Amino acid sequence: MGYYIDLSGMSIAKYKQILKSADLLPSHMILKNNIDEIFGRIEMQEIENVEELRQALRSKKKLQSFAEQTGISADYLKILARNVNGYRQRPSKIKDFNDVSQVTVLGLEDLGITNTLQLYDRILTPQSRHEISSLAGISESSLLRLAKLTDLCRIRWVSHAFAYALLEAGYHSAEQVAESDYNELYEQVKKLNDERQVFRGHIGLHDMKLCVEAARELPFEIEV
Repeated sequence: MGYYIDLSGMSIAKYKQILKSADLLPSHMILKNNIDEIFGRIEMQEIENVEELRQALRSKKKLQSFAEQTGISADYLKILARNVNGYRQRPSKIKDFNDVSQVTVLGLEDLGITNTLQLYDRILTPQSRHEISSLAGISESSLLRLAKLTDLCRIRWVSHAFAYALLEAGYHSAEQVAESDYNELYEQVKKLNDERQVFRGHIGLHDMKLCVEAARELPFEIEV
């Protein structure tokens, strides 16, 4: 299935239902306004899935053209594009993880691997990690830890720093986050950060709820 959700497999009708029921970011709540009418206009453009929608809104010029064709406001479409693109957040750089050694970084760079997207498909199973470990000259334990961080970085809005916090709090995969109680997860991460300052900034209870919901959208493939 891959690092990202397969947006070509998510119909426009399903995406509309996701938006209707989702606890969206405050800045994205506009997407619920007149949603049936707006998505009806989108479907009239023969757009059947979210990948096609993403492509239709992928540039300023295309977005403006789409707004003119559909009568949907450009402001609405800009927020819609941000929401869709959230499924394709930038992968984290391996060198940015604060507990990954230089030996690991350089060993993976020699194989052309510099970020979590490039790494993901190559560390899904113990066998594949053993092969990469041998090729890169790094320990399997180090690679397993990096595999866990990579999986956590697939969750929407989770940065390399927050992936580290989740791992240190005892959540070793996106699947574990998806199965967690967000209240408990919030308390554990908050306690960890209060004690050790593992990441900067503040994450609230509502943010953690969104994190858990985002994790539930992902396919789970990695064997940890």
